[in-house]
Amino acid sequence: MYSLIRPLLFSLPPETAHHFTLSNLQRLHNLKLTKPLFGATLSVPRTVMGLHFENPVGMAAGLDKNAEYIDCLSSLGFGFMEVGTVTPRPQRGNPTPRLFRLPEALALINRMGFNNRGVDYLISNVQKSNYRGILGINIGKNADTSLEEAISDYLIGFFKVYPVAHYVTINISSPNTEQLRDLQHGESLDNLLNALKQAQEQLAEQHRKYVPLVVKIAPDLKAEEVTLIAQKLLTHKIDGVIATNTTVCRDSVSHLRYGDEKGGLSGAPLLRPSTQIVQQLHTLLQDRIPIIASGGILTAMDAQKKIQAGASLVQIYTGLIYNGPTVVKEIVRTLQK
Repeated sequence: MYSLIRPLLFSLPPETAHHFTLSNLQRLHNLKLTKPLFGATLSVPRTVMGLHFENPVGMAAGLDKNAEYIDCLSSLGFGFMEVGTVTPRPQRGNPTPRLFRLPEALALINRMGFNNRGVDYLISNVQKSNYRGILGINIGKNADTSLEEAISDYLIGFFKVYPVAHYVTINISSPNTEQLRDLQHGESLDNLLNALKQAQEQLAEQHRKYVPLVVKIAPDLKAEEVTLIAQKLLTHKIDGVIATNTTVCRDSVSHLRYGDEKGGLSGAPLLRPSTQIVQQLHTLLQDRIPIIASGGILTAMDAQKKIQAGASLVQIYTGLIYNGPTVVKEIVRTLQK
């Protein structure tokens, strides 16, 4: 069915198609048609970070930035959902156009820039939702917050989302907020992780529940940089790591229309570099910190490569755009074997 619908969606500007798809999925959900269409979520249980996941296939952050579509998206069969990236204050993000399709490469380039309606709006939507599965909330800093003040933004987000999240991801690897990736290195990373772990201890006591803290890293890191990050994750007892965000590399797409657009590249060209990061992290972390693989997963075989490389869970986004909602259950069935 999706093969028939996709040409219509691809005739629309990408961001328009995104909103069109989600609003129509919501309509189907309101009419109680999503379950007959997509069936029940397949149970392939995993326990990761002390949490029970119905299956190991999750929705990556970025698809539902404001947690407006949790219920209808969960009907596609995800074992867990991650919403955001959300910032303390609402922001428009970068100017449009800011999302580009590269169909020849099964890829997207986005420079959205954390466009969202702010953390309070997201929390309100989570509280209204009927979804009872594992929910991750991805937090970032506002674009006009300096790097020197970034910790404050992450702490605001962490304190606010902690009561309604099953785990919290800190996004320090998007290429679309100026200098954000500098937070992955050196003293900046140490200070941020130290502040968040102290907050986690305080919040766990206050709310009488422990919410794991996850760090999302970039695919463009050098091997020695990944080694240093892994050491810091272990030192600060971080609960999980997502590998990876989108890439700024254009080697495989620069010859294509939109291939030189600024932003983060996702989809098929990201599979190899992001999987290499997963493999390196697995070697360095030795199963002491679980890895959630994200990046380049368009098929069940792609997901299998991530698991074989050392990931405990996988997340998809661009794969949905190119292969439609049935890809979720195709991946789950493959990982079930």
